[in-house]
Amino acid sequence: MAISSRTPDARTGQASDAAPRPRWVTTAPAVAYPLLAHAATVTASARLTLASVVALALAMLLPGLLAQRPAAWTGAVFAAAAIVLLVRMDAAALVLFLPPVLINVFLAWLFGRTLGTGRPSLIERLVRLLHPPEEDLDPAIAAYATRLTAAWTVLFTTLASVNLLLALFATPGGLLEAAGLAPTWAVPIETWSLFANLLNYLVVGLFFVVEWIYRRRRFPQQPYRNLLDFLRRAAAVAPALLADLHAGRGDTRP
Repeated sequence: MAISSRTPDARTGQASDAAPRPRWVTTAPAVAYPLLAHAATVTASARLTLASVVALALAMLLPGLLAQRPAAWTGAVFAAAAIVLLVRMDAAALVLFLPPVLINVFLAWLFGRTLGTGRPSLIERLVRLLHPPEEDLDPAIAAYATRLTAAWTVLFTTLASVNLLLALFATPGGLLEAAGLAPTWAVPIETWSLFANLLNYLVVGLFFVVEWIYRRRRFPQQPYRNLLDFLRRAAAVAPALLADLHAGRGDTRP
């Protein structure tokens, strides 16, 4: 008797005939985008600018396209039309200023919206999902998770503000110049790109690693063995965490 290759769908819990795809297929465009954007800015290459915009569109739409979601295919049509329009208007480079600001604004909102609501903060919800359901979470861990959520909110808000200011004053081709205004404080376009497309992510990574080291020393008894195990477990519970945030529930335990 043949054994079925159908696997449970992570979103619906139902069986799917689709073969699992390597994770890099969907993450590659997101990784490639800032590198292409920085290269396009430094070299003033129209081709690299177009490639970076396409990589950005793929980073947002590819997971849905591979899952054959109608909304993603509709979005792909609109994205393609928008890219053609931007190329004809010679305005594709202006799009590169938006993601470093909008991504950080979104993340600041995602973390910050769970603060001061009387319900667990985002990171406390994640911690509860990582621990066994029958385990009573240490109040010190819960308090630390709330403070950490606030710290991430401040970090992403700060990064969004810095990226916006640099984009406004960037020259040549910054947002103020695009609006016909002369910036009173000129920032070389290469400086903006270096921060927005490279240092921005290094700051986030450094904050994450430093906090991880501190957390391991302060709370050594954790359900994960090391950083890679933590990332694997966090990725596994991410759908449940997002569902909980969407539903607005205060208790993440089953």
